[in-house]
Amino acid sequence: MIHSLFVINHSGDVFMEKHWRSIIPRTVMDYFFEAQRQVVKDNKGHEDVPCVIATPHHYLISIYRNGLYFVAVCMSEVPPLFVIEFLHTVVDILEKYFTECNESNIKEHYVVVYELLDEVLDNGYPLATEPNILQELIKPPNIIGNLINTVTGKSNVSSVLPSGQLSNVPWRRADVKYTNNEAYFDIIEEVDAIIDKTGSTVFAEIAVINLINLKQHSGTPDLTLSFINPRLMDDVSFHPCVRLKRWENERILSFVPPDGSFCLMTYHVGCQSAVAIPIYIRHNFFLPKENSQSQTGKIEITVGPRQTMGRVVENLQLSIPMPKFILNCTVTVNQGRATFDPVTKILLWDVGKIDPSKLPNMRGQIHIQSGAVILQSTPSVNVQFTLTQIAISGLKVHRLDMFGENYKPFKGVKYLTKAGNFQIRM
Repeated sequence: MIHSLFVINHSGDVFMEKHWRSIIPRTVMDYFFEAQRQVVKDNKGHEDVPCVIATPHHYLISIYRNGLYFVAVCMSEVPPLFVIEFLHTVVDILEKYFTECNESNIKEHYVVVYELLDEVLDNGYPLATEPNILQELIKPPNIIGNLINTVTGKSNVSSVLPSGQLSNVPWRRADVKYTNNEAYFDIIEEVDAIIDKTGSTVFAEIAVINLINLKQHSGTPDLTLSFINPRLMDDVSFHPCVRLKRWENERILSFVPPDGSFCLMTYHVGCQSAVAIPIYIRHNFFLPKENSQSQTGKIEITVGPRQTMGRVVENLQLSIPMPKFILNCTVTVNQGRATFDPVTKILLWDVGKIDPSKLPNMRGQIHIQSGAVILQSTPSVNVQFTLTQIAISGLKVHRLDMFGENYKPFKGVKYLTKAGNFQIRM
């Protein structure tokens, strides 16, 4: 049971709150702010604030998305993952309505946000969380609709119950009709890895999001989706439309899809030997000794492709958090652009594509603050990249069949691999 929801911006201000049962004062957020201050003191990131904070009379369960904290307040003990998943669902719904869930959009559409929160929770319990149903019940804001509501004094809430609300497939509207029928599948794999200074893999995992964008699909189609190698998948999580028995028995996805784009399933590939590491880094990082007269160190990094399966590594970006005693970094690169932020102490190298015939290289000097205590520590490199038209795990779609309707839809599959939490130690 969720009693209240507080939304906090990056400045630490509560700019929105919603209460479903009793009104809980904002002073309960003092415990959250204390944990936030401790994270800043320890030089950690915003996402390192504890997800669950137990206070004498409440439990504060939070997520960090798009620069905002969404904090749910519970009076009794509840499964934390249940509340965390619900908060992510709320953010996903707001992104469906406003394209981007940020402070300015929430403030601009306060009325719509409060109407949505009234529908997704009933007396503290989840009620309607399917975007298709909510969009029938509460119309997404637009200029004409806002003008009419201002003149007539009406709200965005429909007076008619959504057609799918009481059916056995509440995620899909009834009697949907389109001229053209298209189904697009996006398989997005995120590689999480930790690579040590010798280039050996300490940890590697692939987290996969299987997105479906069903554009203009008439009627109520019943789809079956099969994979060539479904045994690769571990820890599978499905959209409610998937029939679990069919998957457990045959490893085939059978479902009646929602109308529009949605996330069909997520899964992991946990076998470390099955995770191909697509890039490597050769590095040299040197700091002067503590009693040395020199106040400069050296850095050199070369990036190259490793196991890319014939694809080009694109949108490559390296982020290096430097120690606090570093004053500045003056580097030159043969590709892309490198910048150093003296406030956050982060050296950012935006590489772009990797050309195997001329590997990207960065070299330069590290300037140390005068009189600073030099700690002999080496930073880690946080890496971002994308590989198009390939699933690095080797997963492939076998076929898609449709039943219950007479037309033949246009079908397409797109694969994308990108870096998740990908870290290389120097």
